[in-house]
Amino acid sequence: MKWINNKEIRKFAVYMIAELPDYFFVVPASSTGKYHPEYSLGEGGLVRHTKSAVLIAKTLLNLEQYQSEYSEEERDIMLTALLLHDGVKHGLNGSKYTVSTHPTEMVDFINEFITKKDLNPWDDMITTVQLICHCIATHMGEWNKDYKTGEEILDKPETNMQKFVHMCDYLASRKFIEVNFEKVEY
Repeated sequence: MKWINNKEIRKFAVYMIAELPDYFFVVPASSTGKYHPEYSLGEGGLVRHTKSAVLIAKTLLNLEQYQSEYSEEERDIMLTALLLHDGVKHGLNGSKYTVSTHPTEMVDFINEFITKKDLNPWDDMITTVQLICHCIATHMGEWNKDYKTGEEILDKPETNMQKFVHMCDYLASRKFIEVNFEKVEY
């Protein structure tokens, strides 16, 4: 969280993480074990995958080439999108397996909370929240088809921010990349 500089965006991220289904904090990143590295399997694997995606993003954003590519707010938007991207990976009801529409379900989940007038301190951040949602909605990249029908059900990333979020999530899911969390400097 400390890597998100904008206090309002950080407050939004903290609030949304607290609203995630309890299963988010205990399930593995891959319900079958096929699609993610060993560190993201087992209990708490989805959280470790999420941390890894954020760590990859922060590492890349520290590179000179990306420092001039994105504003501070855009960096915060992408980091927040990565924190929340798989927040309802097993759907709202906690399906046994990954729900193929989980990116759009997460966007709906966020929109449900920000449209409740009694809970919405983010009226002045609506554009920022929409950008976070656009990055979440497209984080699957080319894996945008229904598992059973093969029908395209998700949008692919188009903007540079969407592509960056997808790339970080993709790298965090590669089996040949292992993260040693004990060596991470926060």
